Amino acid sequence: MEPFDSFLVWIAEFLGDHLYEGIFLAALLETIIPPIPTLAVFPTAGFLASQQGITILGLIPMIILGATGATIGTSAIYLIALKLGRVVLLRYLRFVKVNEKKLERVEIWFEKYGDKAVFLGRMVPVMREMISIPAGLLKMRIPKFVLYTFAGSCIWSTATILSGYYFGEAIGFTTNEITQLP
Repeated sequence: MEPFDSFLVWIAEFLGDHLYEGIFLAALLETIIPPIPTLAVFPTAGFLASQQGITILGLIPMIILGATGATIGTSAIYLIALKLGRVVLLRYLRFVKVNEKKLERVEIWFEKYGDKAVFLGRMVPVMREMISIPAGLLKMRIPKFVLYTFAGSCIWSTATILSGYYFGEAIGFTTNEITQLP
């Protein structure tokens, strides 16, 4: 088994035992350590919630914890970008294959769409992790950044957790139909 596959198996097992904490931790770590894929973790958590009999209302804390974890993690990146500035940040971003040209494209996009860029960026894979850098470099106001980040992260959490949840419900429904056949 490849390391990434075994990592995903470990995440699924961890979520099985610590569903709510796992959502928060995955969202927090995704923004700081990008290889953690919430696009895999959140639907898995939703699926597990459906299999554990958690109701739709029981998903609300998961959604809020996911958005809170993402907001805290991305706020840390925002503050680093704000405090360190462009020159220092580019020195470290080269390790994750972000160069001056890529950063300029993101900044242009950010300047074009303004504050909406943070809100929308939290719902786009890869951009989710990157949007806090231009927000910090271009000195977006902190309260506005946190509000837009949390709102966009709530939508992301809701969509991805519900996709797994409804998939689990469909699987459970189909399995129950098959077991009840004469």
